[in-house]
Amino acid sequence: MACSSAATSASLFSSSTRPLLSPKPLSPSSSLSIPNSLKPSHSSSAAAFSRSISIKRSSLHSRRSFSVRASSELPLVGNTAPDFEAEAVFDQEFIKVKLSEYKGKKYVILFFYPLDFTFVCPTEITAFSDRYAEFEALNTEILGVSVDSVFSHLAWVQTDRKAGGLGDLNYPLISDVTKSISKSYGVLIPDQGIALRGLFIIDKEGVIQHSTINNLAIGRSVDETKRTLQALQYVQENPDEVCPAGWKPGEKSMKPDPKLSKEYFSAV
Repeated sequence: MACSSAATSASLFSSSTRPLLSPKPLSPSSSLSIPNSLKPSHSSSAAAFSRSISIKRSSLHSRRSFSVRASSELPLVGNTAPDFEAEAVFDQEFIKVKLSEYKGKKYVILFFYPLDFTFVCPTEITAFSDRYAEFEALNTEILGVSVDSVFSHLAWVQTDRKAGGLGDLNYPLISDVTKSISKSYGVLIPDQGIALRGLFIIDKEGVIQHSTINNLAIGRSVDETKRTLQALQYVQENPDEVCPAGWKPGEKSMKPDPKLSKEYFSAV
């Protein structure tokens, strides 16, 4: 499996209220189907003028290629985040999550992962959960998404971490069984029906301000996600300043002006 090859200022989820998440009972599912392989194929070729990379299926024993063909249309950064309403699992309950309900209230970290019950995925999901309080302090909600059903999500949450499970999480896992959310964010690999490791930072106005997409075998950094979020919040609070490479809170920012910027450069 390619997923196995290497590998959000009040609290939204207080014990008394969850204003943005509404429990909604679902019917039991009779079965859960998980693909046997997440492995990208070996040979690939670029179609003329295509913005995507095509992949071909080869034998089960061929070497894994890092070439995949994901949806790709207009750039999402700087544009309004595609809205969605979907079922999710939180606190071992089935709930509804609607992205636009966070608008004007919270920043959102929206991240996609390939599949439940895999290997790199739980390391990312639990890492974000373990540091949820840090994002909560930044008025930010975290939402995880995969193409699995809510029943699969629930089963994974109910599995102990030492057995490859997630245990209880501090944020919802959203079910994108129709693959419509993954497609609208340009991370769906159509040939495999799963999402790349896309991560989007959405501001309080519902605009995507940052995105990063990793291939299936590469996990993401919670530290860098938090640093980027803090830089975004800083420049939105200080619109006459910009953040240089690697900027962290407390460090010197820069004036986006040919003359005023020299103050920064002369100090480094």
